[in-house]
Amino acid sequence: MTNIFTVDLEDWFHVCGVSALSHDKWNALPSRVGENTRWLLDTLDSAGVRATFFVLGWIADRHPQLVADVRSAGHDIGSHGHDHLRAYELTEDAFAADLEKSITVLRAVGVPHVTAFRAPEWSINDRSLWALDSLAGKGFTTDASMAPVRIVGSLTFPRHPHLRQTASGPIMEVPPLVADRFGQVMPLGWGWGLRMSSPRSVLRRMEEVNRADTPAVLAVHPWEFDINPPRVRLPASVHFAHYFRLDGFRNRLRSILGSASFGPVSSLAPQNTAPQ
Repeated sequence: MTNIFTVDLEDWFHVCGVSALSHDKWNALPSRVGENTRWLLDTLDSAGVRATFFVLGWIADRHPQLVADVRSAGHDIGSHGHDHLRAYELTEDAFAADLEKSITVLRAVGVPHVTAFRAPEWSINDRSLWALDSLAGKGFTTDASMAPVRIVGSLTFPRHPHLRQTASGPIMEVPPLVADRFGQVMPLGWGWGLRMSSPRSVLRRMEEVNRADTPAVLAVHPWEFDINPPRVRLPASVHFAHYFRLDGFRNRLRSILGSASFGPVSSLAPQNTAPQ
C-alpha cells in the first residue's frame, strides 16, 4: 500500500485570524520557509519519497526558485490558495478570485497545470461545500481540505479517499489520517496530533487503515521542522497547535518515512477511491 505524503508550503507566520500575524505584516517578518523546506526536500530524498506540495501563491510569488527546487526534486505541486484565507470565511466570488490568483502565480513560476488543492486550515467544511463546485469548475480533480474531526471539520466526513459529486462534476476528496483516542477523534496525520505521537503509534494506525485497503494521508508544514522557530504571542489554542512538541519532530518524521511507503496524491489508485 502506497500512503500519501503532503506538505503545505507556507511560512511560519501564515496563521489565520491572528492580528499579530496579519497579512499586512508578512513582508516585514523574517522568512524561514527556504531553509526549512530544503531540509524537508533532503529528508524526503533520503527516504525515497515523492510528495504533493500544496504551495501558497504568496510563497510562490516571492520564492519562485524554491518552487522550482520542489519540482526538480520530483514532487507534485498543488494549490494552497494565494493569501492563506479560510474558505468558510469567504464568499464564493472571493474564493474563486483567490484560487485564480494562486493558479496564475503557479503558472508564472513554471507549474503549467494544477489539479490538486488544499484549503488553509482544512476550511472546506459544511459551511463551504460550495468550494468543491468552484474547484471542479476550474478543472481541479482532487481536494484535500476536509478533515473528519470536530474542531475544523465534521465527524460525519468519510475517513477514506472518496469521490464527491458537484454541479461541475466529480472531485476526489483525500482526508487526513485520524484515530479514535480517549473517546475523541484525534488528528493523527497532521499538526499537534502527528507531532505528539510516537512513530510506532502512527505506523500502527497506518497499518490498520492499510489493512482495509485504504492509504493513510499525512500532512506537514516546513515550519514544523525549524530548529529555532520564531516565537510570538498567540491565543492559547493557536499557540498549542503551532508550537506543541516541535522538539524532536525531525527525527520522528525520519522514522515514519523510513518505515512505510509514501507517494504523492497522484499515486492514489482508483480502487482506493470509493463513492461518497
